[in-house]
Amino acid sequence: MSGRSMSGSGTGWSGYTGSSAEESPARCVLAGTQRHEDAGFLIRSAAGGHLAAYRALRRESFVREQGLFAGSDADDIDDDPRCLVLVALAPDGTVLGGVRLAPATTPDLGWWTGSRLVVDPRTRAKGLGPALVRAACALAEDNQVLRFEATVQARHEPMFTRLGWVRLGERPVAGVPHVWMRWPIDRIERQALGAKAMLAQALAPLRAQPMGLGGQGFRGDDGAPVPGSDLIAACDAILPSMVERDPEWAGWCSVLVNVNDLSAMGADPVGLLDAVGAPNHSVLTRVLRGLARAAEAWRVPVLGGHTQLGVPAALSVTALGRTDRPVRGGGGVVGDELRLTADLGGGWRPGYTGRQWDSTSWRTGEELRELGRFVARTAPAAAKDVSMAGLAGTTGMLAEAAGVGADIDIARVPRPAGASVAEWLTCFPGFAVLTADRPGTAVAPAGPAESATCGVLTAEPGVRLRWPDGTTTTAVHGTVTGLGES
Repeated sequence: MSGRSMSGSGTGWSGYTGSSAEESPARCVLAGTQRHEDAGFLIRSAAGGHLAAYRALRRESFVREQGLFAGSDADDIDDDPRCLVLVALAPDGTVLGGVRLAPATTPDLGWWTGSRLVVDPRTRAKGLGPALVRAACALAEDNQVLRFEATVQARHEPMFTRLGWVRLGERPVAGVPHVWMRWPIDRIERQALGAKAMLAQALAPLRAQPMGLGGQGFRGDDGAPVPGSDLIAACDAILPSMVERDPEWAGWCSVLVNVNDLSAMGADPVGLLDAVGAPNHSVLTRVLRGLARAAEAWRVPVLGGHTQLGVPAALSVTALGRTDRPVRGGGGVVGDELRLTADLGGGWRPGYTGRQWDSTSWRTGEELRELGRFVARTAPAAAKDVSMAGLAGTTGMLAEAAGVGADIDIARVPRPAGASVAEWLTCFPGFAVLTADRPGTAVAPAGPAESATCGVLTAEPGVRLRWPDGTTTTAVHGTVTGLGES
């Protein structure tokens, strides 16, 4: 793992030479238009002659005018094929300024840095510096970046602060005062809270009864113990839009998500009940075809249910499983190791790139059942399957149920080559389960899945990401569901 320190000589936006235009609102397509008047420039990716002009402008500013570098300001980032450069062009094609951004690690873990922001002091275009910064932020997020930082000259800190950047500390460069700053990216928190934050308020009326929401110790779990038995019940619904768009896949997933819920509690599936609504015979047939194929793969019978035709698309499945030792989601304690066991095979489901990883539809039934027995054979202190809240959000739910927090070591998370870190932390991953237990506790074979310790439960609420340089960033502040300890 090789990182690029933002404290190195000239790796930040140290050479930016601004003017009173800093106070002007940015007016370009990438920066977000605030007025309809012509800004006098266009920001676009650099190539060919524009790239050469940008580098010439850098040399003029950083080497000759400011004396930050001797001879040349070029560095290894310029030679990195992953480096992206944005330039601002006048109507006649003249390069008025530019900025570059690139991954800070190999492989790319979603930590990028911005640097070499420069604006031609002769230009009269207003708001050019802020526009380039905003464009770089937008481009970083478009490239699945989770941590975006820069080292800027102290005199330009107010501009970056107005743009929403956060000060992290001081980092002198070449004897000139500089400030280390970060662009806050809340992709993970928005996704996790969007999926789960409404639960506490919505489910409040159901908590009054003794066994409401699973009862003490299992409240908010993936499945619920059935009183007076060794049965575990789980229920999941599929988004109506997904049922309409991809009926057979919806049928398959209705079994997948329920079996995952049972598996996370260490239960063997024994039966399913389905409720299907369809606007026509075609949708109904395809939903049931996918559901039947999945039921056969996992060897779990559909015991009955409800079917209705001529209604809006709807699909939900209830699953029953059996175990006399259910694994709680909230069974972890501070200091427990956090482990991800995930099937990295397969790829993005067509039409759901970045959102749904299909690791199951091509597996044999024997492989799927082997995966489903992992938690039961391991018997960890806590377990939770990764749901639509994503890996980071589900980590927050597991920690919340235990009344603790969690740190995730980004570099140690098992991840398929076809998914970025940001996508993998927020998508539905097919089969993936989080477990927590004391350090050094043995785990069972994971079949075709990969399994690795990738974090720890902490006393501080929320979820944090730990990066190769030792820095932590907050992915989720506080709780995810609001349901609290189980």
